[in-house]
Amino acid sequence: MTRYIFSILLSFTFVFSYANTDKLEQKIKKIFPTAEIKKRDAKYHYVAEYTIMIDQWLDHNDHSKGTFRQRLFLSHFDKKAPMLMVTEGYNAGPRFYELSDILQSNQLIVEYRNFGKSVPETIDYQYHTNQQAMEDLHRINKAFKKYYCKEWVSTGISKGGTTCLYYKATYPKDVKVAIPYVAPLPNAREDVRCDEAILNVGDEACRNALSEFQITALKYMDEMIPMARNKATENKLTFRRVKGVEKALEYAVLEYTFSFWQMGHACDQVPTDPSAQEAFDHLMKVVGIDFYSDGVIAYYEPAFYQFMTQNGYYGFIHDHLKEYLRYVDSYDNAIFGPRDVSLDYDPSYNIMINKKLAKAKHILIIQGAFDPWGALTYVPNPDQQSLLMVKKAGSHQTRIADFEGAELDAIYAFLDKYLKAPIKRSKT
Repeated sequence: MTRYIFSILLSFTFVFSYANTDKLEQKIKKIFPTAEIKKRDAKYHYVAEYTIMIDQWLDHNDHSKGTFRQRLFLSHFDKKAPMLMVTEGYNAGPRFYELSDILQSNQLIVEYRNFGKSVPETIDYQYHTNQQAMEDLHRINKAFKKYYCKEWVSTGISKGGTTCLYYKATYPKDVKVAIPYVAPLPNAREDVRCDEAILNVGDEACRNALSEFQITALKYMDEMIPMARNKATENKLTFRRVKGVEKALEYAVLEYTFSFWQMGHACDQVPTDPSAQEAFDHLMKVVGIDFYSDGVIAYYEPAFYQFMTQNGYYGFIHDHLKEYLRYVDSYDNAIFGPRDVSLDYDPSYNIMINKKLAKAKHILIIQGAFDPWGALTYVPNPDQQSLLMVKKAGSHQTRIADFEGAELDAIYAFLDKYLKAPIKRSKT
């Protein structure tokens, strides 16, 4: 029997695991005595699923600062199966990740501090750091390893993928393999490598069409502003933070090229010689104005605090648009960070992470070639026993399922080489 043949054991494992879920709940209560555990309907190959609220230290260096409630989503299959630890970068929900299917694993999703339900009464930004978030993950990992003692694999997407890389660098032995998806690792608050990617991605005709559309949209501003106001009224959106829907529209135009390539839009869908309504509709399809509304800005504030102070981010390409812009006069993203808090960028954390990451092993990086964030991807060195897989013309939505042929074989071969767990091939 090869490592790939394990389906004949599945029904026995299911019955045995289901019978032991009561022990699992007791174990969680023993590890986290104050935990609130709510059972959910089990789906996919899982036999039990839970939403768990635990007390987490606000400051891991000084427990006298108290705790906050952190939300986890546990999907249990078998104590003897691998554990897929999902390092979210924002809020979390009971999602099913493709790696859980490939590995036939348990799954533990960790909501990032200060997002979703993992928010104290008041956010104190001195504790909203990657260092504290890594300690959250490490504490949770150590606790659940008391029950799930087989191989652990970490994964995350986008900011969650960056978190996955930070975690592997900080605690390289917590997981056997780290698999970040479309995970940027900037080296500046406005990393110009994103600009260079946007200015060179795809073909010249498409890039020119995008630039021309931006100029056309700005020329139609007087006609589009009433359209934007109507949309804001219909969706109950306010724009006090950016000081008006007019400014939100211009931010959307500045963001347009990044979003276009990030989300994999088709060049033949860019309107040529559009009417004002057609230009507005296309801009709303690719970018929208919701992101610049007060409610969405408030939600993302903790993330932009990190982008501006530790993680790094990107700025707006604007030289070709300056003569048409009337409302936006700042071309970075600092406006989306919290007010009355210092947003000075400190490169020391990422410098330290890159040094540590260069010594980590067994990292599988999934990236899309057309995604501007791909310009900031981590490239492992030959000594790391790691693999970077870039999907041709892929976007920020690139997943393992998007690869085919020899590339997909290489991904499965990597997993098979560095994990003892049997690998389920979902594609041939």
